[in-house]
Amino acid sequence: MPLPRTLELTVDRLANGGDGVGRAPDGRVTFIPFAAPGDRLRVRITEARRRYLRASLIEIIEPGPSRVKPICPVFGRCGGCSWQHLGYRGQLEAKERILRDALTRIGKLAAVPEQIEMRGSPKAYGYRNRARVSVERGAVGFRRRRSHEICATARCPVLVSALDDTLGELASSSQAARGDWELAAGDSGEVSLLAPDGRTLGEERIRIRVAGDTVAISAGVFSQANIALRADLADAVHQAAGEGELALELFSGAGFLTLGLARRFKRVVAIESHAGAVRDLRGNLRGAGIDSVEVHAAPVEDALSGASLGSLRPDVVVLDPPRTGLPRGVASAITAEKVVYLSCDPATLARDLASLEQCGFGLTRVTGFDLFPQTPHVEALVVAERS
Repeated sequence: MPLPRTLELTVDRLANGGDGVGRAPDGRVTFIPFAAPGDRLRVRITEARRRYLRASLIEIIEPGPSRVKPICPVFGRCGGCSWQHLGYRGQLEAKERILRDALTRIGKLAAVPEQIEMRGSPKAYGYRNRARVSVERGAVGFRRRRSHEICATARCPVLVSALDDTLGELASSSQAARGDWELAAGDSGEVSLLAPDGRTLGEERIRIRVAGDTVAISAGVFSQANIALRADLADAVHQAAGEGELALELFSGAGFLTLGLARRFKRVVAIESHAGAVRDLRGNLRGAGIDSVEVHAAPVEDALSGASLGSLRPDVVVLDPPRTGLPRGVASAITAEKVVYLSCDPATLARDLASLEQCGFGLTRVTGFDLFPQTPHVEALVVAERS
């Protein structure tokens, strides 16, 4: 008997990606956006597969205990903060479970703790100092969920005040160029804008403080976006790395972690492929008076396969890869006894840890950091050591 187009179901948990998870009457897992654990919902089936269903929310029959009223007027239309309907404690609990499930089910790792420490953000709103804003046919705002269409807005509650003001100025301007704008704000409120045509407006670089050092970052170059948790994250990575003779840092960026590592190790080899980040990294090292860091401007997989780095025997390898995780062959090329892995995606982290486990590494520590409140994204700091 075919399922009806509309169903009533109860949400059990939240999945990686943020959707609520319930069961249809025929037992199929059903994914529902903007759902909360414990919700009793009426939903409409939008996609039916043999093993699962996707549905849209029609009515909240009975709200779950973690459901709250979103504060943003464009919540549900904007593709950014899809968890504003969850209280903050509920967000942290869901992220801990998502991270633990990924390591257990995807990675099938042998030593996943029953409870993972989740470090919450001191600020659940007004914490973000980076944003991508889109301009299209006079509309200024953010992309809608799973769409290229723009949700127009002049305000965003997760942005720091300097960026929120800049968003308002763009929204009120009739001269803003069409395309995606990269916005970033420094610790002193300075703002850098990378326009769609590649021009930099405002400050050429923003400046942030990390572990006692000043790190300058050009427009369009990646940096950790949570101003309230950034220092704790860097300190945790440095503590996990320890001290010694040689540290190898992969995906070093502009030096968010590099300068602190150079204070702890006699020598650091840093690898980064983004030209702007390499330029910033070298400038930040000069500005800090550090000459013990050897910078390689190359893709990580290419640099590690070269003769000059293939024979390195570092004390530790520190990794902060993009969301896609480690390129093929990188895990097997690691010669250190310890790996400190900073990840922004639980699924690719689990995959890479499984590869490291095959190379003789065992998971010894995992900590979650909520760098992205109001969203399902979670950062994880993992330590793996050879057994």
